[in-house]
Amino acid sequence: MRERKKIAAIITEYRVPAHADVIVGKFIKGFPTDDGLMAPQVDIVSMYLDQIPANDIGLKVSEKYRIPVYQSISQALCLGGDELAVDGVISIGEHGDYATNEKGQYLYPRRFFFEQISGVMASSGRSVPVFSDKHLSYNWSDAKWMYERARALEIPFMAGSSVPLMWRDPWLEHELDAPLEEAVLLGFGGIESYGYHSFEALQAMVERRRGGERGIAAVQCLEGDAVWQAAADGLWSRELAEAAAATGERPEGRMEDLCREPAVFLLEYRDGFKAAVVQLNGFTSAWAYAGRVGAAIEATTLYAFGPPHPHFSYLSLNIQAMFLSGQPQYPVERTLLVSGALDALMESRYQGHVRLETPHLEVAYRAPEKMPIRPLGAR
Repeated sequence: MRERKKIAAIITEYRVPAHADVIVGKFIKGFPTDDGLMAPQVDIVSMYLDQIPANDIGLKVSEKYRIPVYQSISQALCLGGDELAVDGVISIGEHGDYATNEKGQYLYPRRFFFEQISGVMASSGRSVPVFSDKHLSYNWSDAKWMYERARALEIPFMAGSSVPLMWRDPWLEHELDAPLEEAVLLGFGGIESYGYHSFEALQAMVERRRGGERGIAAVQCLEGDAVWQAAADGLWSRELAEAAAATGERPEGRMEDLCREPAVFLLEYRDGFKAAVVQLNGFTSAWAYAGRVGAAIEATTLYAFGPPHPHFSYLSLNIQAMFLSGQPQYPVERTLLVSGALDALMESRYQGHVRLETPHLEVAYRAPEKMPIRPLGAR
């Protein structure tokens, strides 16, 4: 039998229910899915914990499953030796006691983690697949550096969140090269932390439009009454928003009455396509999408679940597939584009909700033809 792949886990903090628990924990104990509990095909053999809070469980996991915790990222990748000794890396730079800047961005050490990881690979003369949780970085320059560094070292690289891999009810996946004309996604949560989730869910849908993705030309973040005025001015489609909301368990009442602090991300793409992410705390607690395809409107709601957080099983299964095959399940360019555009949106907000042109976001790619691993059944 072929030897099982050895995986290092590089973690900001390991607690319940931080991302380390809902991702790394599944690689240790199994992936709960609609088809039952699936056994891991790779082994977590080392961990690095950047912080150990009072509610840490990482040290207990280390002891129970005999997974050593190393004092540096380099040692975790080299298993205490001098050269790369693992076959893949999970980098989770999410959660922990880190500062936020004046724009409201969490300063997680994702680039630092990747600098250390890629440095070990460069000095060892060998690269292995890496998954980086959520956006590449809170700022464009670091995100672009990570992307270019991975390309230079030929590192199979995946990133992003579990939202594009959640249950869709009703089932919806646009055909490749669909004649998509405009789109809206309704989201919730923190404007930056959950704004990423909403934006990535939207991008996973609209990247399948005719001609493929070519990048984003301009962005604008609006808040408060300006959100509703933007809809009245035709900057985002209220018709699509209502169609999206109708697919889920929407409350009685108008968006304006139920959501006291709305926000919208207005997105102008380089090919002329327009889309919006509308954050509606108080109105929705799921992600709801609608797109205009020719004369038709296609809509769905994306659902997550609580413990044991099985949507992270599908994310983890795709990560595992990359470790086994050496090929990413979907393009990291999606995460690069969303990372850069979200940074620009936070800058728009910081500058007083101005429109910002984004010529640097000329990120072109094609959506994957092969469907990633995800649930296809009813919610």
